Amino acid sequence: MRALSRRGLLVAPTLLFSSRSALGQEDAYPSRPIRLIVPFGPGSTTDILARLVAQKLTDQLGQPVVAENRVGAGGNIGTEVAARATADGYTLLLGAASTNAVNPSLYSNLRFDPIRDFTPVVHVASVTNVLVVHPDLPVRSVPDLIALAKRQDLSYASGGAGGTIHLSGELFKNLAGVGMVHVPYNGSAAAYPDLLSGRVPVMFDSIATCLPHIQGGRLRALAVTAPYPSPLLPGLKPIADSGLPGYVVEGWYGLFAPSGTPGPIVARLNAALVRALSEPATQQALLQQGAQQKADTPEAFRAFVLSERDKWAALIKAAGITQN
Repeated sequence: MRALSRRGLLVAPTLLFSSRSALGQEDAYPSRPIRLIVPFGPGSTTDILARLVAQKLTDQLGQPVVAENRVGAGGNIGTEVAARATADGYTLLLGAASTNAVNPSLYSNLRFDPIRDFTPVVHVASVTNVLVVHPDLPVRSVPDLIALAKRQDLSYASGGAGGTIHLSGELFKNLAGVGMVHVPYNGSAAAYPDLLSGRVPVMFDSIATCLPHIQGGRLRALAVTAPYPSPLLPGLKPIADSGLPGYVVEGWYGLFAPSGTPGPIVARLNAALVRALSEPATQQALLQQGAQQKADTPEAFRAFVLSERDKWAALIKAAGITQN
């Protein structure tokens, strides 16, 4: 008993020291640079928003936050790198709707689980797409487009299978009961020559990309995909209010940490980014990308991600969309 007591007395201070040491590490966070994984290439919307987030977190936390592009496989390569990182708050992910909600239903061979392997930190922003048509197409509203698609064959362009641009079209087809043909391109920019010539007359794309063509009269905007108007096109109604109730698509972006990241670190990251997102200069920078800040709690963001996963899983299954 005395031996056990002595060992207990020896062990107890060690455990106490370890506990205090762990708490001290969390209290001192961050004490060195942070890596922010960007699963898409330079110049993409994800990349632009990631660099804004990196700068704002640098300002808030007092340590460099460095954006690192790890591209490939529809965002899966970079996302897996972040999922496998040490859960200490020094590797983060700027994830998107595709990487953290859509891809599990598209790819059967993922080596990570976006729900199990990540802790949502904060919903950074959502971007609305806009439904545009070539001006020669004889439609000026969503009901016009639905009626025309029921009378004749139409096609719509996207920047590739599985992204929110593609799924915007698939949800439209599903709810409207039409059969437009999907024509995927290697990125949205590659679709524009055919879109602007009228060869493929319909597309859903981000407002920031479409806006110059809309303003120049080269494309006609019919409605936005989000459930609210965009400040960039204030007179344009949502598709849900333009003849297709229940239609909602938002391209969204959020900050994630590897699963198991300590709660105090997640809370500190959330608080820092929420403060930064409330700044008028940050909101203006987001607006230039057609984005609106969200800045919610980790719990609310997790619930949102789960709802998005379930929504797109049902549509992808119904449409029979697959990726290798």
